[in-house]
Amino acid sequence: MAQLKFGVIGHKGRMGRALEAAITDAGHALFAGVDAGGSIGPFASQCDVLVDFSAPDALAANLGAARVAGKPIVVGTTGLEEPHFVLLAEAARAVPVLQSGNFSFGVTLLAHLVQEAAARLGDDWDIEVLEMHHRMKVDAPSGTAKLLGEAAAKGRGIVLGDNMESGRHGMTGARAAGAIGFATLRGGTVAGEHSVIFAGNEERLVLAHSAENRMIFARGAVRAAAWLTGKPAGRYTMNDVLGV
Repeated sequence: MAQLKFGVIGHKGRMGRALEAAITDAGHALFAGVDAGGSIGPFASQCDVLVDFSAPDALAANLGAARVAGKPIVVGTTGLEEPHFVLLAEAARAVPVLQSGNFSFGVTLLAHLVQEAAARLGDDWDIEVLEMHHRMKVDAPSGTAKLLGEAAAKGRGIVLGDNMESGRHGMTGARAAGAIGFATLRGGTVAGEHSVIFAGNEERLVLAHSAENRMIFARGAVRAAAWLTGKPAGRYTMNDVLGV
């Protein structure tokens, strides 16, 4: 594969530093790196692909820069809300856009298995998503936990937003039938632990993934960016990259 010139947004953060290493390891080049207060706009046209691991409030400007330059963009920013997904869909009409809450190929396959399990197990199996991250993580549940919850909801043919339970405290009453529960743990330097528990009558199925280092996410994002380069405008996911 030819060497690609990357533009990384949020390049001084934890993921940005990991991305720089992964880009070099893959034989590509970091052409431009910008952070809070900077803009990728002046450099975007000279890059082959943009990768955004910055902040939700910067997404509109970053997508706009990609559209003006006509460049593909990979978005790994977490903490996105519904208005951000509208922006992603709008940008995807003009350029290739790949957004994910997790760029690990193991997690991508895990989500596929979660969807399959949710589709095949009956509604009498309760679904709980458990995640743990390092003490510095600012959003909860994690983007990966939401991705896994969405996979479970898709398997069940339901809308996650209408069936999500999180932050239980006090006298909450019995668990709602059909709910997808979320539990969040924070502490230490944990890169990422995720489990999806299917609890049936007198049996449990647990599908899990452990991240030992954030380099797995950086390598996945670089591979996704290389895959995205040259694709037509549209919305893509890690399932497309992995082919599941």
